Amino acid sequence: MTRLTVAQALVRFLAAQFTERDGERRRLIGATWGIFGHGNVAGIGQALVEYADVMPYHQGRNEQAMVHAAVGHARQLDRLSTHAVTTSIGPGATNLVTGAALATINRLPVLLLPGDTFATRPADPVLQQLEVPYAGDVSVNDCLRPVSRYFDRITRPEALIPAALQAMRVLTDPADTGAVTLALPQDVQAEAYDWPDEFFAERVWAVRRPAPDPRELRAAVAAVRAARRPLLVAGGGVHHSAAEQALERFADATGIPVAATQAGKGSLAWDHPADVGGIGHTGTATGDALARTADLVIGVGTRWSDFSTASGTLFASSPTVLNLNITAFDGRKLAGLPLVADARTGLDALTDALTEPDTRTEPHARTEPDALTDPDPNALKSHRVDPAYLAEYTKEKARWEARVDAAFAVADPDARPTQPQVLGALDALVTADDILINAAGSLPGDLHKLWRARSRDQYHVEYGYSCMGYEIPAAIGVALAAPGRPVWALVGDGTYLMMPTEIVTAVQEGVPIKVVLLQNHGYASIGGLSESVGAEGFGTAYRFRADDGTFTGRPLPVDLAANAASLGMRVLRAGTNRDLREALADARASDRPTCVYVETETADTVSGAPPAQAWWDVPVAETSTRPSAVKAREEYDRHVTARRRLL
Repeated sequence: MTRLTVAQALVRFLAAQFTERDGERRRLIGATWGIFGHGNVAGIGQALVEYADVMPYHQGRNEQAMVHAAVGHARQLDRLSTHAVTTSIGPGATNLVTGAALATINRLPVLLLPGDTFATRPADPVLQQLEVPYAGDVSVNDCLRPVSRYFDRITRPEALIPAALQAMRVLTDPADTGAVTLALPQDVQAEAYDWPDEFFAERVWAVRRPAPDPRELRAAVAAVRAARRPLLVAGGGVHHSAAEQALERFADATGIPVAATQAGKGSLAWDHPADVGGIGHTGTATGDALARTADLVIGVGTRWSDFSTASGTLFASSPTVLNLNITAFDGRKLAGLPLVADARTGLDALTDALTEPDTRTEPHARTEPDALTDPDPNALKSHRVDPAYLAEYTKEKARWEARVDAAFAVADPDARPTQPQVLGALDALVTADDILINAAGSLPGDLHKLWRARSRDQYHVEYGYSCMGYEIPAAIGVALAAPGRPVWALVGDGTYLMMPTEIVTAVQEGVPIKVVLLQNHGYASIGGLSESVGAEGFGTAYRFRADDGTFTGRPLPVDLAANAASLGMRVLRAGTNRDLREALADARASDRPTCVYVETETADTVSGAPPAQAWWDVPVAETSTRPSAVKAREEYDRHVTARRRLL
């Protein structure tokens, strides 16, 4: 038995947890982020001092940002490792909620350790305590319950043992992972207990790769064989499973084109013959046109968000949907045929089965896996798409790449760049080593349509929660997971103003992230959406009030470059396309945190990139006296008629 405080025992326990997959072993909790207050300084804070030799510590400036850093780290390491985050009680704890929601929505593991009010209640209320007249056991930490995959409040020392083990189970479960919260009352953190030594023994949590059910696999094979215009949509699960090579093998064997969601982009390299770019509202014309005419859509590791399905309007031909997913919950979406399995294991099994004799004698119908017939001995050995279909999408892929070239092209090197030209300059500079991070604004749409992903992990766009402020702290987490690789945080002015605080952390820790800060004087993405839905851009520009009371006056005299410099970052101002290319090359070579600041060519428009290739449902006022809203509603009603419920 070993006598330690609860906080000391937890830190020592976390330092002994490991994951293993495919023979690769990693620390599960690689470090702890923390901001200290009275609710955790004497507990977890003291324990981190006590065990500094086994638990690295990172100092954050904002609790939400610390979660983003941990999540970025976890995504970069394929969910095999993450960080813990400790906060005080009260506002420090509630600041975790947004980060926890982002982690859980994106199925990314993070361990949250918020302080909590006294379990013994020596004084009631204490500083920063929420009083709830109808329930004495409620604290603000209960806000974390709906955004956590596992939540527990440790009110007794001995309760830590089962709770800690359950927390590790969820963090390492590929089908159930997300934010995990262990709320730690400040008095319990400091309480001593005699712990069994076995609690601190090294534990290796095997991350499983479940194989598909044979019946589901046979139904999936039958569906692929019967299809004439199949399309595969790669989601984030391809990356989480490290299934990129398995996907490439499948595409090479079948010739089936592969489109990608935001989370799945880069599953195939952009120049692979089967890669047709993004899917959905922010997708390419090639991918979306194939989706509209597909008779089979194979979703691999995707949640099928409204952006991917164009709010239910994209799959106009009412195709059969086949969902290869590690969760049965996602496997049944869009009334699909489920193939519940790990993405890599499932793709390998599907590819192998498609190179074996056919197992059906009848054309595929929408049936459950039991409705299978005996094998056909005369079936062909392998299955590939019709050459005409392959030629069709190859031609359209080339046509889209020409549009990308046109968006990136620079006619005048001394002119102010457009947003696509900024991406083009970066595209001309980077190699497969570089990693790009973005989450919100107009950049995700431009990146999804235009970016040419060169490696499996280059494209890191968080679009499950699309959280403004994610980029800079996530870049730090990614850089800690991938030392020596150039990591770029691409942010607009709106996102930058949400959370620039972790620039100080990057400077303090010497993490050489590169921030590309685009200034367009407002919420340009939402400004464009506002115009399209009849809201006339109201409240989306950063400008002084005009005489009529609207925010349409001159731009605010805000210098975000100076702000970044004041936080310790090296700043390079780029006024022209020529300056931009030089500044980006300088930043890439820099061994310290560096910001490239650029004002884009048009302050009141979004980007100049190709427009959306598919619809997105943002309801428009059904009645209005404003002509713009009336016109927008007419357009909305036209699009709604194209919605299809797949049954």
